[in-house]
Amino acid sequence: MDQVVAQAMQKWPNVPHCHGWLGLDARGAWRMRDEQTQRQNLPGDKIMHTALVGFINRNYSADEQGCWYFQNGPQRVYVDLELTPYIAHTDPVQGFVLQTGEPMTAIESVMLTEQGRLLLIAPNQVAAIDDRDLAQCLADLRIDGKIASDEALLEWMANPSKSQILTWQKTGVVLTVSHIATENIPTHFGFIQKPRQA
Repeated sequence: MDQVVAQAMQKWPNVPHCHGWLGLDARGAWRMRDEQTQRQNLPGDKIMHTALVGFINRNYSADEQGCWYFQNGPQRVYVDLELTPYIAHTDPVQGFVLQTGEPMTAIESVMLTEQGRLLLIAPNQVAAIDDRDLAQCLADLRIDGKIASDEALLEWMANPSKSQILTWQKTGVVLTVSHIATENIPTHFGFIQKPRQA
């Protein structure tokens, strides 16, 4: 957290929280969502200002209820999550990097949804792979040690309990891939997708 933010929190401890105005899309972009955008359930305008994006990234956290927010000075701006609290992108040097700029290390498990979304799970992190990087990541999936074909993956996604074992192999690590329904992701990982004022 930025020092200026911590100071503002001490100076003004009771500023009302903000809900619905900031979103994180499934490609890791922050989106500003005005009242009309919220009413029409639209994604909102992508925030392009580099310094603002960096400020949001540095001050992004979750509360004890699993609501993710950006600490904007003394105010918490709660985030509407399109998919997961983090979105991972492939990086030639670090392997995977989150939308916050942090490297994603110590991946413990991998999940695949019925829609073909790949989730990487590390301590205190769940990140969906940006769909623009998905083709590269799908090449790391194996069935019986062989690269999983499109047909085999579709069959596995349709019937994961009856299909062969799917594994993810990256830099010497082999993890069994489990299935998760998209609608169950927030509950399974304990986060609130659209935090709202009680």
